[in-house]
Amino acid sequence: MSQALTVVRNASACALDEFTPARLPIGEPVAQAATGQHQSAETVGASIGVWESSPGVFRRHLKNREFSHIVSGWCTFTADGGEPVELRAGDAVLFPENCEGVWDIRETLRKTYVLF
Repeated sequence: MSQALTVVRNASACALDEFTPARLPIGEPVAQAATGQHQSAETVGASIGVWESSPGVFRRHLKNREFSHIVSGWCTFTADGGEPVELRAGDAVLFPENCEGVWDIRETLRKTYVLF
């Protein structure tokens, strides 16, 4: 088994790929999102990176579980059937498998993520 580490460096200031519109926007403005340092660690069945989104409201639909640490900005996330949860810089969150809901990005949000 490999002992190689998969590392995200300088998440708060790293370069990002091209911004694209949110896939499932709700209203205006349409959030623009990008990732950076996306890496897959096939030996552990996970991927990591940095994600950033401009303000806007859109649906989340991912099959994977996700652990994220909010680097900057703030938002609320409301899981389908759940209560809104405010997330701010310094917070960490674990999304369960198949978690769907609505992101409401209030201030440009940057987070690191692990999908597994």
